[in-house]
Amino acid sequence: MSTNRHQTAAHDTTTSSVASRALPVAMAALLGVFLIFGVGFSHVSAFHNAAHDVRHSNAFPCH
Repeated sequence: MSTNRHQTAAHDTTTSSVASRALPVAMAALLGVFLIFGVGFSHVSAFHNAAHDVRHSNAFPCH
C-alpha cells in the first residue's frame, strides 16, 4: 500500500511540473510568432530596418 501512495505522489508531481511549464512555453511561442509576423509584415520602416538583415539571413522575404 505504501508503494502505491509513493507512485501516485510521484505522478502528481510530474503532472504538475509539466502543467506549470506549459503556460510559459505557450507564451514564449506566441511572442515568437508575433515577432516574426508582426515585424516581418509591418510597414513601419523602423521595424523593417531593425529586422532587415536578420530576415535576409533567415531567408524571410521582406521586399
